[in-house]
Amino acid sequence: MSDDMIPDIPAGAANNPFGRPLFNDPSVRKLARVGVVDIGSNSVRMVIFDGAARSPAYFYNEKVMCALGAGISDTGRLNPEGRVRALAAVARFEAIAQSLGISPLTAVATAAVRDANDGPDFCADVLRETGLTVHVIDGPEEARLSAQGVLLGWPGSYGLVCDIGGASMELAEIRDGHVGKCVTSSLGPLKLQSMKGGAKARKAYAKEVIADLQNQMGEQKDRLFLVGGSWRAIARIDMHRRGYPLHVLHEYRMTPKSVRETVKYIAKSDIEELRSVCRISSARMVLVPIASEVLKVLINRFKPKDIAISSYGIREGMLYEQMPQKLRDRDPLIESARFSESKDARTPGFGKTLYDFIMPLFKSAPPATKRLVKAASLLHDVSWRAHPDFRAEVCFDNSTRANLGGLSHSERIFLGLALMHRYRNKREGTRFDDLFDLLAPEQQIQAEILGKAMRFGAMLWMEKDAQFGEFRWYPKKKILELRLHTSARPLFSEVAEARLKSLAGSLSADLKVKFTKPSTEA
Repeated sequence: MSDDMIPDIPAGAANNPFGRPLFNDPSVRKLARVGVVDIGSNSVRMVIFDGAARSPAYFYNEKVMCALGAGISDTGRLNPEGRVRALAAVARFEAIAQSLGISPLTAVATAAVRDANDGPDFCADVLRETGLTVHVIDGPEEARLSAQGVLLGWPGSYGLVCDIGGASMELAEIRDGHVGKCVTSSLGPLKLQSMKGGAKARKAYAKEVIADLQNQMGEQKDRLFLVGGSWRAIARIDMHRRGYPLHVLHEYRMTPKSVRETVKYIAKSDIEELRSVCRISSARMVLVPIASEVLKVLINRFKPKDIAISSYGIREGMLYEQMPQKLRDRDPLIESARFSESKDARTPGFGKTLYDFIMPLFKSAPPATKRLVKAASLLHDVSWRAHPDFRAEVCFDNSTRANLGGLSHSERIFLGLALMHRYRNKREGTRFDDLFDLLAPEQQIQAEILGKAMRFGAMLWMEKDAQFGEFRWYPKKKILELRLHTSARPLFSEVAEARLKSLAGSLSADLKVKFTKPSTEA
């Protein structure tokens, strides 16, 4: 680790805002419900996490736009109306937490509360009214936690993380699974909103501040990760402008050129019309043109190779902070899939048996593909409660829109398509046809092969420890061989044979079926 890398703080450290270790055992698979309130300069949000420890799901998620930081640069104090709304929001969140049996919540506050002269008074009001202690975090700590949130969702990611709130903007370097240099600035849209001199003055100020940030951070030309509501709103507009079919913000990718075009598009558009069509709140949309000006300066200065949206930030970073390294090292996709199987599959544990059965078809595939094969095998049966007429589409929809970390958009489509073929031979004629083009034709075929292999394998047996047969795949000869134990002969029905032939057709392979005696019968 280089000297400028910040060491991880161990779980249960003295500065733990949760007041207790969340992960006592590195082998833990399940996270008990944990609630976090994030008091930002523009919004106050409560998130309750649950589910797989390495890839927690959002059990509850609610946000109130309070604009606590509005006017703070002029008055030095929190927005009075926003203060009332924020206090009411926190009181509601604590009441919800109590009703769910997870009280007390963990509350953190960022730029507005730490910068305002009456920030301590507001924290005292929260404590008196709700019993919650507000942990006010400084700028570098905010940057670090946001960066750790990115690491939770993107294992092995590297580049520059930029988190923009209402009253500040933070930068953090990530590489080798760790957070490096962290810096903070006052480039929040709420602060810039009241700046005298309009767009010209804002641009000049943004250039000055970002130039200073670059001097502190050094050259950062890898991926730029964007965290924060204003960035996500710009991404929504970019999707709309491009006609992008998959409306999932997490891991959405943009190029510097695309961002510049979207900034121009925002400037010349009717803001209210754009707000409506892109489903952005009025309170957020007011800040979008200002945030877009900052983003343009940012990319022009740092010149990233590409830009990615992260839906994970401070709240997720707080969880990552508490994770033992052994838990951090796990694959969030596989952990989430494994948790879903244990909770929703008809035969939990069969996913591994199915994976072992179909892996000969993918023995020469790259590790990234094998990872998706494993995830699909674990998820192949979790949507069984859906009506059979719609099960294939439900599988696709769930996979492409699920809260899954460590998945690019093309990987989401691959996983969804494979699970669709688990229940349906053909993919044409669905409401998702426009999404398939996000995959190259050869990837579509691979997903089809995976789905049909799962469709056949799941029909033969469902016992998690069953060993009735095996595939042998000879890609050069284009021969698919199925070896079945004689005890499985009754399972190899007419329908099963038809599904096997369909799989061979997708492989463009000749089919051979051999029945063998189990070793106990020899």
